[in-house]
Amino acid sequence: MNTQNLFKVVNAKVMMELPMVMDKYGITSKLRLAHFLAQCSHESGDFKVMFENLNYSAKGLRGIFSKYFPTDELANQYARQPEKIGNRVYANRMGNGDEASGMGYKFRGRGYIQLTGHDNYKAFSDFIGEDCVANPDLVANKYPLTSAGFFFNKNNLWLICDRGDTNEVVTSVTKRVNGGTHGLEDRIAKFKKYVAVL
Repeated sequence: MNTQNLFKVVNAKVMMELPMVMDKYGITSKLRLAHFLAQCSHESGDFKVMFENLNYSAKGLRGIFSKYFPTDELANQYARQPEKIGNRVYANRMGNGDEASGMGYKFRGRGYIQLTGHDNYKAFSDFIGEDCVANPDLVANKYPLTSAGFFFNKNNLWLICDRGDTNEVVTSVTKRVNGGTHGLEDRIAKFKKYVAVL
């Protein structure tokens, strides 16, 4: 497996973090690495987005977070206010406090696969040995790839990756990462690109 060829398709920040991530999570095969990078690349807009964008219009809130914004009136009260939105949609779950606690926005998605929620930040902090609960931005700024590897590890994704290089396997990985098949075509294309490069 020639990771040097990856310099052609991923940025220097990814390449800097990659050796540690491969070692820490046992990414020892081309299959595992290609599946991992394809999902990370798709989820982060080709490794450019490391913070969850919660700047939604009222219409966006009604479409994406309809469970939390059942009426237009409520959605209008939160529209284009990312902090307020995060505090509502992530309140009282994943170890976060209520809306007034501010924990929803504090522990919003960060990293290449959007680590979200106090409990996940705490588990990642314990794993990595650095306090990302006190300083959540570390996940985006220092550990975007490592936190994604943590997600793969925690959700037993490596075993799925080991099943092969078919579209069906990419679909299975995607369902575990995304909860559905959003962006599947792009994920498959990216997987094929990484397999070819490696």
